[in-house]
Amino acid sequence: MKVLVLNGPNLGRLDIRDSSIYGDMNYAELVSHIESAAKTHGFIADVRQSNDEAEIISWLYEAADAKIPVIINPAAFTHYSYAIRDAAELVKAPLIEVHLSNPMAREEFRHTSVISGVANGTIGGFGPNSYVLALIALKALLS
Repeated sequence: MKVLVLNGPNLGRLDIRDSSIYGDMNYAELVSHIESAAKTHGFIADVRQSNDEAEIISWLYEAADAKIPVIINPAAFTHYSYAIRDAAELVKAPLIEVHLSNPMAREEFRHTSVISGVANGTIGGFGPNSYVLALIALKALLS
């Protein structure tokens, strides 16, 4: 089964971001980690990243129309993109929000997620393994 894994702004630049927050993987390594874990759990991961809110919304429409489950790391869009939230709400297959860091342990403005209210669940703070945990949760939701 296919799972769409969407990553928001700045995740494509993990190699130059603060490694104490985002870890030591570059984006290509993160994609490989996700694809390998997906295969282990019986999924084919279609991993995408965009700094463009409109592109992420289009991908969510694609998932909604095809009934494809979604794992989304909305990154900075987490805290204010009602447009992404509304598009995510259209996805009737399971949708899980993930974060590499724990937003609640960071700056106060990161404590609000407009996405989590329309997600089946939120996983954060486990670095790249947040995606692995989301795949495990997704498998349980689908069985």
